[in-house]
Amino acid sequence: MAKQYTVAILGATGAVGTRMIEQLEQSTIPVGEIHLLASSRSAGKTLYFKGEPVTIEEAVPDSFNGVDLVLASAGGSVSGRLLPEAVKRGAVCVDNTSFFRMNDNVPLVVPEVNPDALANHNGIIANPNCSTIQMVVALEPVRQKFGLNQIIVSTYQAAGGAGQSAINELYREAQEKIDGKEMQAEILPVKGDKKHYPLAFNLLPQIDVFEDADYTHEEWKMIHETKKIMYGDKNSTDIKVTATCVRVPVPIGHGETVYFTTEKQPTPDEIRQSLTGAAGVVVQDDPAHQIYPQPITAEGSRDTFVGRIRADVENPGAYHMWVVSDNLLKGAAWNTVQIAEELVARDLVHVPAGSAELFN
Repeated sequence: MAKQYTVAILGATGAVGTRMIEQLEQSTIPVGEIHLLASSRSAGKTLYFKGEPVTIEEAVPDSFNGVDLVLASAGGSVSGRLLPEAVKRGAVCVDNTSFFRMNDNVPLVVPEVNPDALANHNGIIANPNCSTIQMVVALEPVRQKFGLNQIIVSTYQAAGGAGQSAINELYREAQEKIDGKEMQAEILPVKGDKKHYPLAFNLLPQIDVFEDADYTHEEWKMIHETKKIMYGDKNSTDIKVTATCVRVPVPIGHGETVYFTTEKQPTPDEIRQSLTGAAGVVVQDDPAHQIYPQPITAEGSRDTFVGRIRADVENPGAYHMWVVSDNLLKGAAWNTVQIAEELVARDLVHVPAGSAELFN
C-alpha cells in the first residue's frame, strides 16, 4: 500500500489557507490524516476536508508531533516561531510567507522553474512572492531557449494580495463612493504604516514598506527572489532585474507588464512558440480578436496566462509581454501544494539530520 501522509495546514482559516485545503483535496498527495491549525481565536471551529468535518486546533509546537508535511500561510512571525519547531519534530514545511525566502539554507521554489532545488532542502522550503511566481513561470521557457539579460516589470496587483480584509475594504470603499460618502481606508497600502489611502477608484504605487533606494519591500522581493529562483543566488549578477509594484482595485488576479531583453533575438512568434505547451503557461495572444489575459478570467485557475507578446520596435532584442495569474492560487496556495506534490513524488518528505540546528 502506498504511503499516506499526515498533513498540517498552518493558517487554515485565512484567504490562502482555505484555498490550500481545496488544492490539497484535488492534489495527488495521499493524505491519511489532516490537521487544520490556526490561532486560539479560531480553535474549536469546524472546516471541511473532502466533505468530512475537521475541528480547527490552536497552533502550538506540539501540534506538529507525528506530522509529515506542513503547509503554512499564517504570517511571517508565526512561521518564524513555529516552523523550526515542526522541523525538530520531523515535519517538512512549505512556507508561503516571506520569512525564510532569503535564508541561504532554504530553497525558494517554483516547480515549473527550479524543482531540482528541492533536493537540498533542510526541512523548510519557501514559496516565493505571488508576483514573482507568475513572472518566472512566464519567463523561464524564454530564458531556457533564448537567454535573458534584463527584466523590467511593473505590476498591477490585486487587493487580495493583502488578504481577505483588503478585498472586503475595497468593496466597502466602492460602495461608500457610490453612495456619495467619504471612503474610509484602514488597511492599504500597509496596515501598520502611518497613512492609509482608499484603493477603490484609485491606484497605490506602494506595496509593503519603503526600503533602500526608495524601493518598496515588494519590489526588492521581486528582484532578489527572481535571481535566487532562476540563478540560485539572490544577488546574482547574471541578470538585471528591477520592479515597480502597484496595487490596483481588482479583488483577485495580478497583472504584470514584463519588459525583457534576451541574449538571442527571437521573433515574437518564436517566443510564443517557446511558451505554447510550457508547463503551467497558457498563451492568450490574438490582438486581432482582442484576446489577451485578464484577471477576471484568470480567477480560479492554476495557470499563468501570457499575452501581448511583441518586440520593442526601437530596441532589437527587447520584448514586452503581459502576464496574469490568480495570486491566491498559483501565487500562493497552489504553488505551495504543488511543491508538496514534488516532495512526495521525489521521496523528499524527510528532514535531513542536523537540519533543526540551522533554524535555532
